Amino acid sequence: MYSTLTVEPITPQEISAINLPGVLISIGIGVAVWLVASFIISGITKRVAEGSTFFKKRHFRWVTPALRALDHERRVQRANTVGALLRSVVGVLVAALTIMYVLKNLNVDIAPLLTSVGILGIAIGFGAQQLIRDFLAGIFITLEDQYGIGDVIETSEVVGTVESMNLRITRVRAEDGTIWYLRNGEILRVGNRSQGTYAPPAAPPAEEPESAPQQKAGE
Repeated sequence: MYSTLTVEPITPQEISAINLPGVLISIGIGVAVWLVASFIISGITKRVAEGSTFFKKRHFRWVTPALRALDHERRVQRANTVGALLRSVVGVLVAALTIMYVLKNLNVDIAPLLTSVGILGIAIGFGAQQLIRDFLAGIFITLEDQYGIGDVIETSEVVGTVESMNLRITRVRAEDGTIWYLRNGEILRVGNRSQGTYAPPAAPPAEEPESAPQQKAGE
């Protein structure tokens, strides 16, 4: 008996084609956008730190309270803080969009990924509410110029001189030399003695010592 062995050809699994040019273009565009944004932010930060008069024009008087002239150290500190914040925000946005387009060009279904990221973001948001509150408060303190390095401030906790500040914590040296670390989100009320016309209370007049009773003559 003669039997024939038939070998069926192995058909490769259908693999979705990867759009390699699209991946490279997405990465290139993302890097280019990040470089351009960094250049623009650095230019704005430098001009603000140097005391640019661009925002002092008539058409920009509405931003004068937030960008009023400050001393050099204060102005540089605010400019660097705002610049770092803008770089972080732009960096996160550009990175997220670039990753999405790269995955799309790799034919990866990003819908479940977006759902997972959304759930994770909600969980992190609930767990880090206080941290987010501190950062937001630090942003508004910096933009509104409520106080800065070298100012003497008064809060419900301490009165002292601001030695350093960032988006989360303000470090204050109290009048007795104690270093206080104040979380920006917990500062509900603050008074700036360096910005107003604060005058320290006058010292009470010293009491005159009582004179000894005079002795009568002949005693």
